[in-house]
Amino acid sequence: MIAYRDAHPADAEALSAMAQQSFIETFGPLYAPADLDAFLESAMSPGAYARQLADPTYRVHLATIEGQPVGFAKLGPNYFEGWPAEAPCLHQLYVLSAHHGDGVGKRLMDWTLDAARASGQAELYLSVYIDNHRARRFYDRMGFERVGDYVFMVGNHRDHDVVMRLML
Repeated sequence: MIAYRDAHPADAEALSAMAQQSFIETFGPLYAPADLDAFLESAMSPGAYARQLADPTYRVHLATIEGQPVGFAKLGPNYFEGWPAEAPCLHQLYVLSAHHGDGVGKRLMDWTLDAARASGQAELYLSVYIDNHRARRFYDRMGFERVGDYVFMVGNHRDHDVVMRLML
């Protein structure tokens, strides 16, 4: 049974491990080991998640099985230049590959949309790797539209991401 709840700082280590596993499952072969290691250590370390979980500008919602994360959505400040800084941004929506098709992504997106609407803002932003076709189809079905491009760094590797927006 999959349970859903908001994350708290004590979840940082388990969240980091799950996020790293999901990132490696989805994108690992795309990167040189040094770039992948640098990215995981800086952006997905337990310390990075602990800082965000303690920061009131971030919200993380977990999908868990027997207390262990199998998916999560992280909502936080907009970091895309040229779009409203006050608009919320979906920083990550990750689901372990073993749970693709279980409805976890949709449920986490529903939470994200509810939380974004509760912020009182009119827009929600995200970025997605241009060749992540599964995720792009999901965001398209949810009503997001491409509004620009973004360079996403993984170590020293430059990825082409698409910036997407949903009018709330």
